Amino acid sequence: MSDKPGKSPRVSQVSVQQLMLPEHANAWGKVHGGLIMKLVDESGGICAMRHAQRPCVTVAIDSMTFQSAVEVGEVLCCEAYINFIGRSAIEVTVNVNAEDPIRGEVTHTNRAHLVYVAIDDDGKPCGVPPLLLETDEDKQRWEAGKRRQRERLERRQRRDD
Repeated sequence: MSDKPGKSPRVSQVSVQQLMLPEHANAWGKVHGGLIMKLVDESGGICAMRHAQRPCVTVAIDSMTFQSAVEVGEVLCCEAYINFIGRSAIEVTVNVNAEDPIRGEVTHTNRAHLVYVAIDDDGKPCGVPPLLLETDEDKQRWEAGKRRQRERLERRQRRDD
């Protein structure tokens, strides 16, 4: 952690919405998964940078399973929030929904956990402000993020052995 004052996760929350057009889709009118992944990464990165007030780079994306397709004409909604903070690492969850703006129907399409690292002016990892855990939900997200981070580190250690 750093000597910077703590910040509420609500200060950094991000909501990105984009209308899905034909150029975003395949021949069957389904939005490309890679485009959705890009928007997820951008949403998460903005969230991390808001918290760190530094440039942040993506270091990990946990698996992303698409539960339903996003169609041309729907609004893709990415909601990003911070769960867990390390010294320089920030875990962000991005929930993705597709909204039919005419009927008002919203479908949850996927969720991803991403890890970003804040970098200094030399491109090296740097400390980030602590996360203020103000609600029970904040505390639950923190514990879940801490568990995921521990699992990531264990997987990396096994790979390196």
